[in-house]
Amino acid sequence: MNKNWVNRISGLYLGDQVQMHNGVASCINQKHAASQLSVLFDRVVGNSEADPKHHGGLDRVLHHFPREHYGQYRRWDLMSSFKDAPSMGENISTVGLNEAQVNIGDIVQIGDVTLQVTQPRSPCFKLNLQFEQPKFALAMQESRMCGWFYRVLSEGVIRPSDSICLIERKTDISIAKAMQIYFLPEFDAEQYQTLLNCEGLAQSWVESLQRRIEQNNIEDWAMRLYGKVS
Repeated sequence: MNKNWVNRISGLYLGDQVQMHNGVASCINQKHAASQLSVLFDRVVGNSEADPKHHGGLDRVLHHFPREHYGQYRRWDLMSSFKDAPSMGENISTVGLNEAQVNIGDIVQIGDVTLQVTQPRSPCFKLNLQFEQPKFALAMQESRMCGWFYRVLSEGVIRPSDSICLIERKTDISIAKAMQIYFLPEFDAEQYQTLLNCEGLAQSWVESLQRRIEQNNIEDWAMRLYGKVS
C-alpha cells in the first residue's frame, strides 16, 4: 500500500435543505454540486445536518465517499434506482481512494485546507430510506464501504481542481480496519483498546469504546440500523 498517496477530486457537494422522508427529517437527498467548499473549523458554509446530535460536529465536518462504491452497491442490487454521487450525502467524491488506503488520524491537505481523518461513517437507517432497501445500512456496516469523516485543522476553500494529499500518517489502523474492530459481532476489549489508542479518533467513538470496556457489553445497534419498527 502506498502510504504517500495523492488523489484527485471528482466532485464537491453541499446542501442545507431539510426534507421529510417517511416522517424522518434528513438532508441526505438535498446535496448538490458545488463550485467550491468554504470550510470552517465547525462547518462547511451552506451545508447542514438535520440531526446534529448524531451527524456533523467538530469531528465530522466533511464526509468523503469513494464514488466507485455506487457501482458495487448497484451490482449487489441494493439500490432500487440508479443513484450516484452525492446520494450518500457526501461532501467530497473521489475515484481510486478507498477505506483500505486511508487511516485513522491521517493528516490530509486539500488546497489550502488541512484536515484529519477521524472515523468511518457509521451507517444508519436513513440510508435504508434513501435507497429503499431495509438492510442497506447493515450492508454498509458489513462491507466497510462507508467513506470517512474529517475534522478541520486549518480553514480555507476547497476547489474541484485541488489534489488530496496525505501529508502525515499518525496510526496504522485503516478506515476498513477501524470498521471491522468497532463492529465486531463479539465483545473484544483488546481490539477496542487498539482502536482507542489511535491518535485522532473521533471523540464519540472514544466514548463509545470506553463505555463498552467499562460495561463489558456492546450497545444495541438495532435502532441505528433499522430505525423504529412499528
